[in-house]
Formats: sequence, C-alpha cells, structure tokens
Amino acid sequence: MTYYKKPFTPKKPVRTFRDLEIYQKTIECAVLIAKHIAPALVKLKYPYAEKLADRSLAVPLLVAEAHSLRFADFALGVGYLEKAMASANKMVVYLEHAKGLYGAKLDAGLVDDIIGRYVLSRTKMFHLEKSWKRFRAEYADEAKGKGKGGFTY
Repeated sequence: MTYYKKPFTPKKPVRTFRDLEIYQKTIECAVLIAKHIAPALVKLKYPYAEKLADRSLAVPLLVAEAHSLRFADFALGVGYLEKAMASANKMVVYLEHAKGLYGAKLDAGLVDDIIGRYVLSRTKMFHLEKSWKRFRAEYADEAKGKGKGGFTY
C-alpha cells in the first residue's frame, strides 16, 4: 500500500537562500501580514501591531542570514536558524493573541492559514538544521576547520 498521492519529483538544488522553501513561505507570510493583517490591526489599535509586522519580516531575514553565516561560522549560522524558529513561534503567539482579542473583526480564515504556515515552516527549519548538521558531519567540515568560527562583522 502506498501512502504517497503525488509522484516523486526531486527538489531543485539550493544555490542561494532564495531557493529555500522556508524562506519562500515565510516571506509570503510577511507579505500577507503587511497587506492584510497589519493594517487591520492598526485600525483596531492592537498594541503589538508594529511588533507583529517587524517580527513577520524578521523570520525570512534570519533564515537568509543563517544560510550565509553557516559557511563562515557554523555554530552562529545554526544559532540564527534557532532564532528564526523562535521568531516563527512568536508570530504564532502574536496572531493567536490578535485573533483572540478581535475575533470577527479579522479574517479568521487568513489568520489561521498564516498560523499553519508558520507552524509548518518552523518544523521545516528544524529539519533544515538537522540536515545542515548531517552535511557537516558527512563531509567532515568540522575536522577540516570549515565554519569553525571566529567570524565577526
């Protein structure tokens, strides 16, 4: 018995952070929030509207930085990915809080959809972190001194 409904298609290789699915999905969420959710929350005088809008953009920014930093300082890159996961969790909290406060005044379907996207993205970020660690171990980057740290801006 097969559980897969779709035919298998290999994912295209990741050349830049823009190829990462988690970047693409979280930037979509940031755009949806900026277009639809944030303006409604400003009108409703939601006290955390600005924080919500800033945090929504922080998630893809942290993913992009993590992807770049992992080559110079692996631990720092993973740390940024951890921050992106924490930011995704914070977005879920902000959105659920706003939905709880304003209920019918917000598009509940859209808010629930965005929450689902953040939860899924957070899980995929965790899998990406594990993948980076496997890749590092497989190619013995740690033993070769690649990404050993000491990176400063």
